[in-house]
Amino acid sequence: MSVRTLPLLFLNLGGEMLYILDQRLRAQSIPGEKARKDEWTDVDRKRVMNDIITTMFNKKFMEELFKPQELYSKKALRTVYDRLAHASIMRLNQASMDKLYDLMTMAFKYQVLLCPRPKDILLITFNHLDAIKDFIHDSPGILNQVDETFRQLIETYGCLSAGEFQLIRQTLLVFFQDMHIRVSIFLKDKVQNSNGRFVLPISGPVPWGTEVPGLIRMFNHNGDEVKRTEFTTDGNYVTPRREGSFDLYGDRVLKLGTNMYSVSRPVETHVSGSSKNLASHTKENIAPNPLAKEELNFLARLLGGLETKTPGCSETGFRLNLFTTDEEEEHAALTRPEELSYKVINIEATQEPGRRAELSRILGELEVAEPRPASSEKGEELLALMDGL
Repeated sequence: MSVRTLPLLFLNLGGEMLYILDQRLRAQSIPGEKARKDEWTDVDRKRVMNDIITTMFNKKFMEELFKPQELYSKKALRTVYDRLAHASIMRLNQASMDKLYDLMTMAFKYQVLLCPRPKDILLITFNHLDAIKDFIHDSPGILNQVDETFRQLIETYGCLSAGEFQLIRQTLLVFFQDMHIRVSIFLKDKVQNSNGRFVLPISGPVPWGTEVPGLIRMFNHNGDEVKRTEFTTDGNYVTPRREGSFDLYGDRVLKLGTNMYSVSRPVETHVSGSSKNLASHTKENIAPNPLAKEELNFLARLLGGLETKTPGCSETGFRLNLFTTDEEEEHAALTRPEELSYKVINIEATQEPGRRAELSRILGELEVAEPRPASSEKGEELLALMDGL
């Protein structure tokens, strides 16, 4: 497992989350002069995006994120995004948060699977950050935060070998291997089967630096080419135009990681049969994991330095529904398997003059749901997180 995977996983999932929230906020926004107090406006949308991006790219949080470490468990990572999604005036109920996280994870999983070469995962990350910068183009202070993260990515990953990127890709695939949530966009485009598994193409551009398949070269002991044999392939392969830019600014060439919600269309998620079976297997071991609170303790400390946006006395939080109607949202909350849902963990912080909020009570303020057994992780990632305590 690579200890350099966590920043890429966090930033790409965060980018997908922002794509979805922006699309839904635009769809539900009302012109300012016509909106009631409980309805979204474009001003509210910009405020939500700015607040979440500010929290996401907090300097202290990024410094902790980029330290070499094992991936968080799925439950712990979900806790981070619960916290992040509620870093503004927006409020999501459980069903909408479940749907948001499903869309995020399946979109990035598909991008990792389609990645032409392992190093291109960095280009996917840059595509997400380029789009995030467009969201806050009129906020110079937040732009500087994102640019600083850009520089950290270039410094950290620019010198890694192809083998190290391959290990990162394998670590991501292991993290996603049991996730088979059906998404309507993928189903309609016929890139996902009804069981939630993706259909990978056998045609298209080959990875940069490689040749189109169809030729076998044979060499003698001196390294001289002595024979060539051609063969036919089932795919229609092409050579890429050029390599994508790994600089702060530039043409990434690769389109993976760009905003697939820029054209408005409904996005629904469905728990596949295999996922339901997986959920039922989690009941086999219901013994609480004694390290769960320690893991959440670490997350609380990590996120405790982030400024929490809470509505004031005269301001109420706006509710965002990721479903078409309230009835659909309520139905999803009732029918979703309990094992696949998570409780939001509220972490209280006190504001001190001149500095970011610090946690006053860590374990005492954590409402910990009974942890899911981690049969594959076996708790190793929890032990790794405890090293930071």
